[in-house]
Amino acid sequence: MQIRRNYWSIYSVMMLGQKLLSFPLLSEGILIKRYKRFLADVELANGQVVTAHCANTGPMKGVLFPGRKVRLRYTPSPTRKLKWSWEQAEVPSFDGSTCWVGVNTSLPNKIIKLALEAFCLKDQLGPIGEIRSEVVYGRDNRSRIDLLITPDEKAVDRRKIYLEIKNTTWADGDVALFPDTVTTRGQKHLKELIGVLGPSRGVLVPCLSRPDVKSFAPGDSADPVYGELFRMALNAGVEVFPCCFGFYRDSVTWEGIRPLNV
Repeated sequence: MQIRRNYWSIYSVMMLGQKLLSFPLLSEGILIKRYKRFLADVELANGQVVTAHCANTGPMKGVLFPGRKVRLRYTPSPTRKLKWSWEQAEVPSFDGSTCWVGVNTSLPNKIIKLALEAFCLKDQLGPIGEIRSEVVYGRDNRSRIDLLITPDEKAVDRRKIYLEIKNTTWADGDVALFPDTVTTRGQKHLKELIGVLGPSRGVLVPCLSRPDVKSFAPGDSADPVYGELFRMALNAGVEVFPCCFGFYRDSVTWEGIRPLNV
């Protein structure tokens, strides 16, 4: 594979390790099992076994380890069936150590938006005027883009930016991979991004929800069609900026942009 390096600004380097999101301290426990896609049984430190909601409906390849530590968020509410939500998982890293991975698939869009607002991608995307979420676009207006960015009026490039986010937790060694299973939805999104090129910019942001990875590549072994479309999109002019984050008991930090390994 060929490494394609992204341009790093001094500002981006200075931002490394900065907290983008803070929250109440998560509770730690041991994963017993994950089942029915949406459920996970966890034994807390006090010995209590609770059932937590699992927002990640995929196979969770490389991050599902019964017997290892996990972190849960406690949010009791009359509108929720479960009081606990599974947020993070401790996994083996390529160097023999361990790291914490964010497994809540509802979080990446939020932290990428926070990274944009903190100017972490200002050199890649330029000054931003407005960010809108879930805007209808694409063929027959049957898709929704994660973020539609309108550049600031002072931007050199005034084209709108269609930005798609992909949560990435699977790794092979120190290379982050997406997807971890066949994704016809992801294939469609690549085609839609190619379709906006010219009048607009198409941008794919793999949200690398683990800090131990050194580069990003498409998960060819899980979905070879996605891999082909990914390279087609790159050649067509779709821009890819893999953004890496660190996960802690009370926060998520910015860990920079990783190069492409294609």
